[in-house]
Amino acid sequence: MSSSTNLRDHFRFHRPHAHTAATFGNDWFALKAEAFARFFGTPLFLGAQTLIVAIWIAVNMVGLTSFDVYPFILLNLAFSLQAAYAAPLILLAQTRQAQRDAVHAEADAKHREALAETAAQRQEDAARCANQLLELLQQNTQLTELTKQLTERVETLTREMHERFLRETDRP
Repeated sequence: MSSSTNLRDHFRFHRPHAHTAATFGNDWFALKAEAFARFFGTPLFLGAQTLIVAIWIAVNMVGLTSFDVYPFILLNLAFSLQAAYAAPLILLAQTRQAQRDAVHAEADAKHREALAETAAQRQEDAARCANQLLELLQQNTQLTELTKQLTERVETLTREMHERFLRETDRP
């Protein structure tokens, strides 16, 4: 695999950690448990719970039913049961999320290191090319000077030959 292909593969450092993607695993129950744990902190959950509790208290206070009269022991039991399940789910989700964040941070650091190495290599290549260009320019300048010298020499020799030829033709 070439380095340019590697640079385009942005997630190559994340793939070894793909197994950490789902907090509780990848089966049906695990996905539902994670969705449920995430739902606990949403405004929808808080609003729905507040509405249910308000209706529960209103129904029992007004006297429409008497299945849980003041001090609402059944409601307290429901909250305790909810807390007993919610707290471990939320803590587990936070722990696994922290693990995923650490793994992704490590993968991102490796990606940045690879980008830095590639950038350094490209800078070295650019410096090498610049040096080669300078050498070629110097060689070109030397060749131009040599060509100039040779042209001047040819011109001098041509002039000398021309003068010699004219002298010989002027003799009787």
